[in-house]
Amino acid sequence: MSVNEKMVEVYRAVGELEAQVIQSLLESYGIPSLLKSNAARSVHAFAVDGMGEVRVMVWERVADKARVLIKGRDDG
Repeated sequence: MSVNEKMVEVYRAVGELEAQVIQSLLESYGIPSLLKSNAARSVHAFAVDGMGEVRVMVWERVADKARVLIKGRDDG
């Protein structure tokens, strides 16, 4: 990992529960991730104008692999 490497968004979930499912999927393939949200945890049970959205972030170097894994989840 480069010192200048950044984290990028690979998925935008409608809530914390969905984001945690995606995070677990990625972690099962050895891809560390971070969940970012503008709302306080557990305050918004659903997204209202994006307030309950949770962004799933991964290191830039594994972003393509993460997106493929997430897309595969949605296809099946």
